[in-house]
Amino acid sequence: MPPTAKKVPSERVHHGDTVIDPYAWLTVKDDPDTIAYLEAENAYTQQMTGHLKSLQETIFQEIKGRTLETDLSVPTRKGDWWYYSRTEEGKQYGIQCRLAADGDTPPELRAGEPLPGEQIMLDGNELAGDSDFFSLGTSSVSPDGTLLAYSVNFTGDERFTLRIKNLVTGQTLADEIPGIFYGGAWSADGTTFFYTTVDEAWRPYRVYRHTVGTPADQDVLVHEEEDERFWIGVGLTRSERYLILSAGSKITSEIRILEADDPTGEFRVVRPRETGVEYGIDHAGDHFLVLHNKNAENFELATAPIDDPGTWTPLITHREDTRLLDVDAFSGHTVVHFRRDGLTGIRILPAGGEPYEIPMPEPIYDVAPSGNPEFVTGRLRLGYTSMVTPPSVYDYDLRTRELILLKRKPVLGGYDPADYEQFREWATAPDGTRVPISIAVRKGTERPAPTVLYGYGSYEISVDPSFSVARLSLLDRGFVFAVAHIRGGGEMGRRWYEDGKFQKKKNTFTDFVACAEHLKATGWSSGVVARGGSAGGLLMGAVANLAPDAFAGVVAEVPFVDALNTILDPSLPLTVIEWDEWGDPLHDPDVYHYMKSYSPYENVGDRVYPPILAITSLNDTRVLYHEPAKWIARLREVAEGGPFLLKTEMGAGHGGRSGRYDSWREEAFVLSWILDTAKVTR
Repeated sequence: MPPTAKKVPSERVHHGDTVIDPYAWLTVKDDPDTIAYLEAENAYTQQMTGHLKSLQETIFQEIKGRTLETDLSVPTRKGDWWYYSRTEEGKQYGIQCRLAADGDTPPELRAGEPLPGEQIMLDGNELAGDSDFFSLGTSSVSPDGTLLAYSVNFTGDERFTLRIKNLVTGQTLADEIPGIFYGGAWSADGTTFFYTTVDEAWRPYRVYRHTVGTPADQDVLVHEEEDERFWIGVGLTRSERYLILSAGSKITSEIRILEADDPTGEFRVVRPRETGVEYGIDHAGDHFLVLHNKNAENFELATAPIDDPGTWTPLITHREDTRLLDVDAFSGHTVVHFRRDGLTGIRILPAGGEPYEIPMPEPIYDVAPSGNPEFVTGRLRLGYTSMVTPPSVYDYDLRTRELILLKRKPVLGGYDPADYEQFREWATAPDGTRVPISIAVRKGTERPAPTVLYGYGSYEISVDPSFSVARLSLLDRGFVFAVAHIRGGGEMGRRWYEDGKFQKKKNTFTDFVACAEHLKATGWSSGVVARGGSAGGLLMGAVANLAPDAFAGVVAEVPFVDALNTILDPSLPLTVIEWDEWGDPLHDPDVYHYMKSYSPYENVGDRVYPPILAITSLNDTRVLYHEPAKWIARLREVAEGGPFLLKTEMGAGHGGRSGRYDSWREEAFVLSWILDTAKVTR
């Protein structure tokens, strides 16, 4: 029998409406009853999936068997060194290394071998020790290559401890700074490191300046962001000439800059924040490049004088069909990353030459600049993948305009891309909008076939066509894998995002249902298992309420399913900043009633639901564990169908288990559940 969650009366009144939450007691993390309930749920899930142990092990071995466990990345040139990471068979975490540079050609890669003469900077396995969880928050080498700032976390709560290592002597310095957030930046001379800390709501809000060799309690507060809607971060321009202190909400930016050779100086504002205006900046010699959306929904690229960075002159004007994503400045050219027709692309602006775009070899793909730390270079490093092409690293020769393949991620076991196919379909949403779907399938698969449909649809995040080793365990068993590029994401430009947020959020859910129905109506799918995580978990809960008959099963990972209660509580991590994404139900009755009409926890009904698997982590600071715990409890109380399963990782955060073997086992668990739910048990 499944665990039964006790019901404790809890009522709140908002905008004249009474909110009844009988499972609010689960929000008390340190209550022994909460832990006991989560452990009971884990035991029940283990019992209900016990018959899948053999299949889980088979899939784990398939993932492991396709992965070159001892491998290394393509080295990236920075100053006098080639930097790269590598993995070793049997070890959970990566190893960061460097090799003295001799010329501009990357050293020859030898599968399974360290590079001769390498220096190990950080070994994640040594740092992790016997800890069940480990993650790096930052790893940043000083401009002169002598010091490494790195931060570690052992719980999953995304609060890290910063240390500094002397790469010349190999010694770790006495400097130790607890409680910092991701990222950080060095001054030009390597004497100073800037970092951020978070408030009680887990919002990065302060930037500090640390002088190497001094105690942490002497660090200087450089900036504090008082507006609870804004996060702050600190970094460097690619030229390393300027420090960048960025403040941003979901819809507004403000940037301060400081000469990197003057770390004790005062940051100056590039352009004061203006609600709805987002911008980013990079240094390009005698001017700045500014990417912004001032009167340009899909963004435009502008130049700005060094002494007047808030005055912007258009360089690439706004286009309705092209969303500008990012810009990188180099000494002799500019690189623009863009999105058009649901696909990414690269545009080159040579100094004094005609702009052009780099052609890609497949009709469906994802490409982005990757690993280009050198400001003066004749090559551009690119990362490329598709649904059938493993992650690939190219150098693009700017002189010959040739794409040079440096490495394609090995897939062992005889993988041949020619054995698989990828397609682009278009579903029609209830309002007539055409919604793209990316599909991967093994050639010869009989259709209709069981299908996994993945979706996200929030924050303008795009789920671009990409490769997955683990996915092959589904495709080789006759599955179709599809991604629904629904509104709320960014696949079709900024308007696509705007049409899936605030009072248009339900478009995200109806788009996803339309994609599921399209796959069945056009003969692709015999049954659809839906999968999504985080905000995509909200999607899972919403479509399960909206159209439970459309799905054979639902996998919701770290799911944001108690959206209304969370966004009503400004004391919770991240809530206030989220008001720019979902609206403010605390102060706006229209937003309150709209969110209440779709929030998954609020709308569980007395109807037949498909089997549902919810996965969460006790130490998640982004989507708290109690959201799926309450949701599963309410499903058991109110709904029919199922079964409804909850699995809580008791020692991890938002990203789940940290080691690669652990994460493979977690994926094998999910895939075995999907296969069993679709009645494919081989």
